Amino acid sequence: MMNTKQTQDSIDYWRKTAEHDYDTMCVLFKTKRYSDCLFFGHIILEKILKAHVVKTTGQQPPYIHNLTKLHEVAELNLNEKQLDFLDAVNDFNIRARYPEHKLKFYQQCTLKYTQPYFKKITELYHELCQKLKPKK
Repeated sequence: MMNTKQTQDSIDYWRKTAEHDYDTMCVLFKTKRYSDCLFFGHIILEKILKAHVVKTTGQQPPYIHNLTKLHEVAELNLNEKQLDFLDAVNDFNIRARYPEHKLKFYQQCTLKYTQPYFKKITELYHELCQKLKPKK
């Protein structure tokens, strides 16, 4: 178990690196690097969920990339629609990473395909950031 300072430092680490990667995702979207944009979308959700895992458990997050499993460990209680969305975004991690899926994924990632995901990733990311803020 981490002490209070270690816990806050770890939460800050995950939050700040998610913020950095969020900026990268936005640049990738603007420059029409859509498959990379969605890959980074997965990364930012993974990192902000890991911040929540630390906040909830007081321990370092597990070495996993599965967003729905991270959600469970973080005990966030997102709604069914949001959980389905996390499950769909999980696919971007695999399809953007492995050669047998990369070309097909790249071809699939048009503006029309990417834009709704980009918007929902952004909304969920901001919602999860808000939930990290201390209650006053």
